[in-house]
Amino acid sequence: MRKWQVLVLLGLLQAFSFLLPYSKSQSFIGVNYGELADNLPPPSSSVTLLGSTTISKVRLYGTNAAIISAFAGTSISLLVGVSNGDIPSLAASSSAAAAWVAANILPYVPATTISAISVGNEVLNSADASLPSQLLPAMQNLLSALSANYPSIKISTVHTMAVMSQSDPPSAGAFHPDLAPNLDPILTFLQQTGSPFMINPYPWFAYNSDPRPETLAFCLFQSNPGRVDSGSGLTYMNMFDAQLDAIRAALDAKGFNNIDIVIAETGWPYKGDATEVGATVENAQAYVGNLVTHLNSMAGTPRVPGKSVDTYLFALYDEDLKSGPTSERSFGLYKTDLTQNYDAGLSKGASTPTSLTPTPDQTQGNESSSQPNKGEAPTGWCVTAASSPGSGYVQPTSQCYTPNAVPSKQPRAHSSVIQFASTIFYIALLWLGR
Repeated sequence: MRKWQVLVLLGLLQAFSFLLPYSKSQSFIGVNYGELADNLPPPSSSVTLLGSTTISKVRLYGTNAAIISAFAGTSISLLVGVSNGDIPSLAASSSAAAAWVAANILPYVPATTISAISVGNEVLNSADASLPSQLLPAMQNLLSALSANYPSIKISTVHTMAVMSQSDPPSAGAFHPDLAPNLDPILTFLQQTGSPFMINPYPWFAYNSDPRPETLAFCLFQSNPGRVDSGSGLTYMNMFDAQLDAIRAALDAKGFNNIDIVIAETGWPYKGDATEVGATVENAQAYVGNLVTHLNSMAGTPRVPGKSVDTYLFALYDEDLKSGPTSERSFGLYKTDLTQNYDAGLSKGASTPTSLTPTPDQTQGNESSSQPNKGEAPTGWCVTAASSPGSGYVQPTSQCYTPNAVPSKQPRAHSSVIQFASTIFYIALLWLGR
């Protein structure tokens, strides 16, 4: 073999030795950067902190100029938000939408990567009955304002799990029929523009409504016997996958098979009131750490194996100005002094945390008095609602998953990447041997 051929071969080996680990550590992980606090660190410090982690995406609830500018020149992409209060003006006027884009998007791109805009937060389930019908026109006007210069920026909106009327079992997932007049045209818009369906599942709410050890293990990705979907025969080993597949089934049932799902919020509080079952550091670490591992494994869900979804963890920091129970101010991955509340394995080069064990319900005092149905069979597994900045506490409303238990098989991760690399390497060897 000639010297130059040896050099080519060594180069290919080096390239593939880089490619395979990179594919394994590909980040699907984002974080919500809430601002309802009076003690947040400077945006530059937050950018430095995030640069030390594997987090590659950040969701903002607004368009704070200092924060957006701080991410200029970084590899972190931003999902920025339109406030619910701005929806009426954007829906009524294309010029208002153009002005919003000119003020809140154009000054920062392309130096800062803005991947998407979320128009409102949980609008279809908001207390303002006038907003749902204005949501799509606002999205359309923003799209028109963007399309000329930045067609790659997607337009979507974020939903609570309360948009679901049926999630038990996941294969029977369905949206509330009374939302159809507003939701169906939005789904058509998402399909036509290649934009994702964004939603906020919180397994913690499901455990809070059914605080049994087996439910906790199911929510925290811990060892459990699994739960079978009586409709599909698929087995679920964790609540996150069950919720995600229920959403997928609801989209598929309406014919929107090609709309991707983005998890805009999910998390677990590390502290709560005495009546908030399971809000502990150990459980928060277990949920977030095991979720990150699950996503990076590319295992996917039983319904859609081998594919992970972009997932924004809630939240980067505690927000001390939020109202409601203690849990609302206790979702932060980090304290505002930039130290960890717990180790979820997000640091670059960090191994998966080993102490991801659930804390049983007796760690919370007095929870039995707040759980009148404790010990009874739950009515659904997706009894969840999201915690959103400024909205206060939202009672769980959506039903989900209660199937029986059978063993499951996990799909093998990374096989397609390995097969591709092997094929290319084999072709290279044949070429070099000519």
